[in-house]
Amino acid sequence: MIEMKNVHKTFGTNAVLRGIDLSVAKGSSLVIIGGSGTGKSVTIKCILGLIEPDSGQILVDGKDASIGDRDAFLARFGMLFQGAALFDSLPVWQNVAFRLLRGSLKRPRAEAREIAIEKLRRVGLTPDVADRLPAELSGGMQKRVGLARAIAADPEIIFFDEPTAGLDPIMAGVINDLIREIVVEMGATAMTITHDMNSVRAIADNVAMLHDGVIKWNGPVTDLDTTEDPYLHQFITGSATGPIAAIR
Repeated sequence: MIEMKNVHKTFGTNAVLRGIDLSVAKGSSLVIIGGSGTGKSVTIKCILGLIEPDSGQILVDGKDASIGDRDAFLARFGMLFQGAALFDSLPVWQNVAFRLLRGSLKRPRAEAREIAIEKLRRVGLTPDVADRLPAELSGGMQKRVGLARAIAADPEIIFFDEPTAGLDPIMAGVINDLIREIVVEMGATAMTITHDMNSVRAIADNVAMLHDGVIKWNGPVTDLDTTEDPYLHQFITGSATGPIAAIR
């Protein structure tokens, strides 16, 4: 569903992506891990077209992502942002239905509200939450609202940016389980960025480790604990010694 071929991106003198080769099979869940500042978010932004690569090719469902109807292209994606990124001035249901109230996916207002309430139910929130403001919700509830918004338009591809950041271990486990259930239920293709190894094991079919602008390791999540790759081993064990410098 997603294929990156020798993708490069430099900002000034900082070469962030140095030849990314990566593929995500349709209906599978890929998790990208790596230290802060290694280019994980830039990778997703390049796929979405928010950042233009300097060179290389990105294909979505076999077609060049840079060519064609931009609105139709973006309509295929859903996104769960780090920190939920809800609109403070909008009630919960309008946050969830944001894409359904405007643009090419626009639905009648009453229908959009019904869809929003159904998606809230899917993530374990009751209909009474729909008319609250985000500030009235806990961090875990806000994250669920963000997840409901990500799936509101039934996207084919969903990106998750640090889905458990700022959550306690129990709520993080709940969010991980929800993500896995929803991705499988929808048959969606998923790409997740995270530092949380519990999330990796709960969400991933495959894992890619990004370091120094290249994919250092890529394989099934079941191979994480048996690999001899020094970069991956240091990252998943949290060791201060190894090929990854502790101070960057």
